[in-house]
Amino acid sequence: MHMKKQALLMAGWLLVLLTLGRCTSKQDAGAPKKVAVIVSTLNNPWFVVLAQTAAEEARALGYEAKIFDSQNNTSLEADHFENTIVSGFDAILLNPTDSDGSIVNVMKAKEAGIPVFCMDREVNSSKVATSQILSDNYSGCVALGVHFVQSLNKKGNYVELLGLVGDNNTWNRSKGFHSVVDRYPSLKMVARQSADFDRNKALEVLESILQAHPDIDAVFCGNDAMAMGAYQALVAAGKANEVAVYGFDGADDVMNSIRDHKIKATGLQSPQTMAKTAAQYADAYFKGKRDFAQRVPVAVELVTQQTISDYETPAKP
Repeated sequence: MHMKKQALLMAGWLLVLLTLGRCTSKQDAGAPKKVAVIVSTLNNPWFVVLAQTAAEEARALGYEAKIFDSQNNTSLEADHFENTIVSGFDAILLNPTDSDGSIVNVMKAKEAGIPVFCMDREVNSSKVATSQILSDNYSGCVALGVHFVQSLNKKGNYVELLGLVGDNNTWNRSKGFHSVVDRYPSLKMVARQSADFDRNKALEVLESILQAHPDIDAVFCGNDAMAMGAYQALVAAGKANEVAVYGFDGADDVMNSIRDHKIKATGLQSPQTMAKTAAQYADAYFKGKRDFAQRVPVAVELVTQQTISDYETPAKP
């Protein structure tokens, strides 16, 4: 008798579990898909625009979206990937922390059946991300290099501030710049150092460099945050009017500094274009598309003190 009661009880529990399972499946089927936006850092206004635009576009397309900040830490990025996989996200829009170090994270998502669309930065593999939407960094810095050479009349001493050494953008920008500038032997690079794409670090690094090389004519920076930091260092040293500063990104503060004849030039990327494209690709994936180009280049525009009038002043909040 006791055994019969146990059997009936077990059958009852199975019926309840099956019913709950069916209800959960119906709820999941009716719920909007979830998109994770994982960015390298939110400590840079440019990446804030990238993240917010991606999330807003995903929501506009009818999906839930959540932003994750990796704080330039591949381990933290790995935690975000684990979280998104376990939490049932359906796609990841990724701005990688490291071109090599991020590969394993993207691979985990792929193995879990979650498409990953890279924005602005790439991973050094053509087999893990569904698609990579990238600025044409090399060509953008070729244009900056031409302007650099012309502005300095083909001679002078300069400093280069590199971004994160593990990021392909750092080297693509540097290579594009040097493909032009290295043709002119009277242009001499007296120092080259990484400042991790960070404004405060660029300030500290250039202050140190200026102690050893006080007589420089220009500073080429791998992004706009470093350009602003470099400019601060030059102001503190009383050299802001003597040394030309070049950036890359098209961030609002640098665009305004070009208007004010402080920063010499920048390469204008479009975080909005890359972010929206990534979100739209995720939407297409959800609707059945699978044949995505592995790398999609987005053009970069040269912005100088002579052409800045072609660009609208950003609206104040």
